[in-house]
Amino acid sequence: QLQLVESGGGLVQPGGSLRLSCAASGFTTDYYAIAWFRQAPGKEREGVSCISSSGSTTNYADSVKGRFTISRDNAKRTVYLQMNSLKPEDTAVYFCAADRVPLFLHTMCYMTAQTPYSRSWGQGTQVTVSS
Repeated sequence: QLQLVESGGGLVQPGGSLRLSCAASGFTTDYYAIAWFRQAPGKEREGVSCISSSGSTTNYADSVKGRFTISRDNAKRTVYLQMNSLKPEDTAVYFCAADRVPLFLHTMCYMTAQTPYSRSWGQGTQVTVSS
């Protein structure tokens, strides 16, 4: 099974930036759509962004559009989430998830809580935005 490890979280002031990384091991990431989720205390986990296995499609939650950018480097088996103009409401534990999708769905990615595909999760990284 694909193993995922997130890194790059930390404490940042409002308006600052962080870049999260999701490093995969165990299998090539070429056939996986990857998504970032976050969960704030007392709230449900929500989808933030996703990228298709081909990298041709990206999606963002309305709350982060224009501020966050997702990208992937399959050679490094890593997906990144560049987060700019951070706000206190971005404070959460951020998780990456990988969906093993069929080849013909190489342009699809999923930010939903459930998918019909095998999904692997990382352990999460804390992001705190505070002055």
